[in-house]
Amino acid sequence: MRWQDRWEDEGTFDAPNPVGDLAADGEQRAEGSKYFLMDMFPYPSGAGLHVGHPLGYIATDVVGRYRRMRGDNVLHALGYDAFGLPAELYAVQTGRHPRETTLENIANMRRQLRRLGLGHDPRRSFATIDPDFVKWTQWIFLQIFNSWYDEDLNRARPIGELIAEFENGARDVPGGAIWADLSAADREEIIAEYRLAYISDAPVNWAPGLGTVLANEEVTAEGRSERGNFPVFKRRLRQWNLRITAYADRLIDDLDRVDWPESGKLMQRNWIGRSHGAQVQFAVPGVDEPVEVFTTRPDTLFGASYMVLAPEHPLVDTLTATAWPSDTDARWTGGATTPAEAVAAYRASAAAKSDVERQENKEKTGVFTGAFATNPVNGEQIPVFIADYVLMGYGTGAIMAVPGHDERDFEFAQSFGLPTPRVIDGEGELPFTGDGCVVNSSNDEISLDGLAVSEAKERIVAWLEQQGTGEGTTTYRLRDWLFSRQRYWGEPFPIVYDEDDTPIALPESMLPVELPEVPDYSPRTYAPDDVESEPEPPLARATDWVNVELDLGDGPKTYRRETNTMPNWAGSSWYELRYTDPHNTERIADPANERYWMGPQEQRRAHDPGGVDFYIGGVEHMVLHLLYVRFWHKVLFDLGYVSSEEPFYRLFNQGYIQAFAYTDERGAYVPADDVTEAEDGTFWYEGRQVQREYGKMGKSLKNVVTPDEMYDQFGADTFRVYEMSMGPLDVSRPWETRAVVGSQRFLQRVWRLVVDEETGATRATDDELDRETLGVLHRTIDGVRGDMEELRFNTAIAKLIELTNHLTKQSVTSRAALQPLAQMLAPFAPHLAEELWERLGHDATITYVPYPQADPRYLVAEEVTCVVQVQGKVRGKLQVSPDIAEDALTELALAEPNVVRTIDGREIRKVIVRAPKLVNIVV
Repeated sequence: MRWQDRWEDEGTFDAPNPVGDLAADGEQRAEGSKYFLMDMFPYPSGAGLHVGHPLGYIATDVVGRYRRMRGDNVLHALGYDAFGLPAELYAVQTGRHPRETTLENIANMRRQLRRLGLGHDPRRSFATIDPDFVKWTQWIFLQIFNSWYDEDLNRARPIGELIAEFENGARDVPGGAIWADLSAADREEIIAEYRLAYISDAPVNWAPGLGTVLANEEVTAEGRSERGNFPVFKRRLRQWNLRITAYADRLIDDLDRVDWPESGKLMQRNWIGRSHGAQVQFAVPGVDEPVEVFTTRPDTLFGASYMVLAPEHPLVDTLTATAWPSDTDARWTGGATTPAEAVAAYRASAAAKSDVERQENKEKTGVFTGAFATNPVNGEQIPVFIADYVLMGYGTGAIMAVPGHDERDFEFAQSFGLPTPRVIDGEGELPFTGDGCVVNSSNDEISLDGLAVSEAKERIVAWLEQQGTGEGTTTYRLRDWLFSRQRYWGEPFPIVYDEDDTPIALPESMLPVELPEVPDYSPRTYAPDDVESEPEPPLARATDWVNVELDLGDGPKTYRRETNTMPNWAGSSWYELRYTDPHNTERIADPANERYWMGPQEQRRAHDPGGVDFYIGGVEHMVLHLLYVRFWHKVLFDLGYVSSEEPFYRLFNQGYIQAFAYTDERGAYVPADDVTEAEDGTFWYEGRQVQREYGKMGKSLKNVVTPDEMYDQFGADTFRVYEMSMGPLDVSRPWETRAVVGSQRFLQRVWRLVVDEETGATRATDDELDRETLGVLHRTIDGVRGDMEELRFNTAIAKLIELTNHLTKQSVTSRAALQPLAQMLAPFAPHLAEELWERLGHDATITYVPYPQADPRYLVAEEVTCVVQVQGKVRGKLQVSPDIAEDALTELALAEPNVVRTIDGREIRKVIVRAPKLVNIVV
């Protein structure tokens, strides 16, 4: 606690800003290069931390301390992502306000993290629930609401500029109307189609068991809610959306400009799912609107023998015939007497399945709508089905089925007795999915026969465009971000509705909009499988808050507030900016501060997009958080509020600390600490054999070890060193409390080098170091410095242990060795390093003492080991000078006694010398 108190009192980790209340006050460190590093936002859980949580926090602290010793001005702070479902669920259970319990959890987490000795700037800490933070979250939402994406300029612009273009005729009004002739409501309806934040009545993920809708990213691969594991269903509901799809190309393309793990970049590219192909129109006789499909294989159009629409497709009702055609195959009807009956029953069945279940269903099911569509390339009338293996979330929600060359289409065709024409030549039976030339694909105007796939694609797209039945296009898997939650504990929307139900943005002067008190924090929940249920958010019950009288420029009027809240992702989508200027009341961050900490560094990196210099967190956030924050950041860049195009330049995904858990014969978990291992490798608890499993650490698994236990038993520095020495930072590793003692013994040896344990006196002398120790010391400095640059903290600690062992064995007490040892140890064990530094005669903190530099004169070993082989087998070893000549090395090798015995007078045919480390003798 002593050093933690001193660091806090002296502001040791305060990072000066260029301007504002955190500006530099003459401190020398403000003149170094800036270095902004961040941990992913922690959520303050009521359970507190277990030993797995601090892994990333310790790692960033090691990086920050090392960079300070390199002379950098380091910004390292930690805030708290404090809205969200866990606090709300606890409030529902206990009746306590979620703010109250959240603040308690934050205080406990701060206490636990402080004991670690983390070098955070405490002046920059905040929580997303702080009113001034909520204000700027709401303000950013309003900037998104009041913006549109100009595809010609490829950036967002203020909505006022769009309106001006409609007014002056620079941009055509959709539908050909005159802007001045439109009513206010009609104008807003047009503008809403452009806004980056908009309300839509669209298919959403509805979780009745939670009583809320979820974003696609919050639904598991099994079609259940990430929180609570409730089933999720598709429903059409009126919700807020953010038009993240406008940024799809930039979100993909700019990944090439950041230093992220390739696996993480691939996850984002796959989620965005950019595909190049063609949009093709299939006319339906008697229906005004054609069915549009997106296909990446327009070269196979001649092989399309039927169509399939998602059950939710908006044209299904229009296409569904009143009666079955006379020759309808019985397999197509689902046993229903009319198409309408069949479609209704099938839709109900599909709604009860998750997207994953629909995609993985081996048995292809569907029903015929009774309608036929016209294949635009050959005029054939092909039947239109609905089937659950087609999803509205991809492409247009409709496909042209080419069963000869697609496995799923082929399985469907086999089940329903549909034709499977071949249009790609190749060996093997259908479905054929390999490469080949196009066949059976011609009409009176165009022939693709004999063409390679790539050439056929170009030719058919050009022909479709000429005919007006299709066009080359790009589609995306990414869907707009569903931004409404039927929760209490989240940021209220800064939106009110007038008597026409038009959404109106509140002025900045009315921010923040704070949550009202409510009698019940829970949304109305339903039976998990109640598909027809409707959302009822808690805020809807606060009628005095919902219905409010405001003067928004045209006199006092009664408005209705939005009763949904923002998702907990809102605050974490911009928090990196607030660290740069946390107390600014006029804007999210002063431009000078944002530019200093996050602006492009062209002198260091070509085409630099800017952003945080180092960001560490779990790979599980690669899609949700990181995609969202990049989107918000790019909008703010387009509007001129930030200078950086990307929020995070370098990203690192740390591994996890996992643990063993044990279950008894009932499958119930037993306390891991009380399990013993027998000599035969079996495990026992209270006289009963138990089974061991490996994975997460958690309260329910009864295998949690808390940092507090480690602090009390071993001390914070031992805990830090152990976690950093367990293995490579990006690899998961098992926790083993018994192994912590090894790190403790290492630090005890370091302590005994400096302090006499019997007298407490400092042992340090001013003796000169011998040549051997100088070599060991400077090779350690060189190696550790390289490891620190590459985040190889485990090998850096191993080198420090080797150095300590050498100094102990040789009884070295010279300051010339002890001081650099303390300096190199400081990022890992800062409390011990500060204590040793003080005992070595220094008054100031070790935090800003320059990191040791290796002297090149001592990096070359005085002797190296040369391996001598005969016939490829090691027969001797020599200690030689590193610059020994080949002739001299050969002479020594041939004279080595064991080598002489092995050769035993045989003729030497060849001597291969690789001085100074290898001699191979061939006899």
